[in-house]
Amino acid sequence: MDVAAGAFQHAIDRNPTRSFGMFSCSKTTNELNYTAQKFVRTVIGSNNIDSCNRT
Repeated sequence: MDVAAGAFQHAIDRNPTRSFGMFSCSKTTNELNYTAQKFVRTVIGSNNIDSCNRT
């Protein structure tokens, strides 16, 4: 967990809008995808979120 937390903190410190992105799966529930995008937007500070739900 420390390694993952350190990597997240490094991305936040560096530039979250350019150094972090997330790809979510359309086979998961809408609730899980919502939680994941909420995490990326509020905790990490990035809007780089993509999923294949749009197809």
